[in-house]
Amino acid sequence: MSGNKNENEALLLVDDNPTNLQVLYQTLETTGCKLLVAKNGEAALAIAQKAAPDLILLDIMMPGIDGFEVCRRLKNNPDTANIPVIFLSALTDTKDKVQGLQLGAVDYVSKPFQPDEVIARVNTHLTIHRLKREVEQKKDALEDELKAASDVQRRLLPKKLPEIAGLKLASHYETSLYAGGDYYDIAQIADNQWGFLVTDAEGHSAPAAVMMAMTCALFRSYPEPPAEPGEHLYNSNRHLCKVADPSFVTALYVVYDAESHHLKIARAGHPPPMIYRSAEKKAIEYTCGGVFPLGIDPYEQVPVTEAELQPGDRVLMYTDGITERFSIDGETYGEERLLRQLEGDGNLQPEELLTAIMKDVDDFANGRPADDDQALLLAIVE
Repeated sequence: MSGNKNENEALLLVDDNPTNLQVLYQTLETTGCKLLVAKNGEAALAIAQKAAPDLILLDIMMPGIDGFEVCRRLKNNPDTANIPVIFLSALTDTKDKVQGLQLGAVDYVSKPFQPDEVIARVNTHLTIHRLKREVEQKKDALEDELKAASDVQRRLLPKKLPEIAGLKLASHYETSLYAGGDYYDIAQIADNQWGFLVTDAEGHSAPAAVMMAMTCALFRSYPEPPAEPGEHLYNSNRHLCKVADPSFVTALYVVYDAESHHLKIARAGHPPPMIYRSAEKKAIEYTCGGVFPLGIDPYEQVPVTEAELQPGDRVLMYTDGITERFSIDGETYGEERLLRQLEGDGNLQPEELLTAIMKDVDDFANGRPADDDQALLLAIVE
């Protein structure tokens, strides 16, 4: 039947009674499906494995392997587990119907059957099976998109952290199941000046990766990296407001003077940096002014906060995928836990400290996968 929506689909009819099989075959010819037949359980399993029909109509009372056992084996075989099964049987007790459905059948029709009822049920389950297949295909396409977005993210990150006199650096970047838009970068501004940028684009997948790429382009497109953090966020926001609606990006930009150990900090909707003071052996969230995220509305100005560092001090810039990581009980990791980890063993190298932090985060989550990207950038003054 040309143009029939079922014409590319196959049904496997299984019954040991030739008369029943013939009646069923004639009934289902009108569906336009390709019809396959098996007269016993062994043949049904072999045909299902080889031909992968779209639906199986299965008798129960057959010599050798009965229909219940055939269904059990079909569902235990990864190659045939997703093929829907309709039992067609003279067994009408509720316990038989329950057993069939518990084995994984999608429906149960009692004999003698009404042709119109069987055709309607077959068409219904073919439609469901078809839709499931389409969902799987879309899921596969989405996973490909997410992988592509994740690849974009990683290509934009620094391939290697720079060597800065008097400063030890380490970074950690981990994508979630759903690619997001976290980004960090470091650029030299002058002989003794360096810019550190950490951003987090709203959302997941390709749109977030695009926003991340735009943020990266704005940072790297200057003839020289911006020396004034407030000015950089002001200009970035001006550009993103033209294209980002309704998305936005949080940002933290820190300019570090390696000679004086002086920091200039500007932030837009992003968590402030955490600073560990070695003299006090205490870590704090450094209080600094800020504005709302980039890409929402123009700014009048962006406040800049300054700080002085001493040897042994640590500065941690991060995205909220760390502090908002959930445990299996629904609790978030939070800033206090992160601060305690930043106060860890003073003899740890930056890479070792970040490893300890991420182990603590993962232990807290206790197997629950991350819902968001996780990025950290750590600097320790020598």
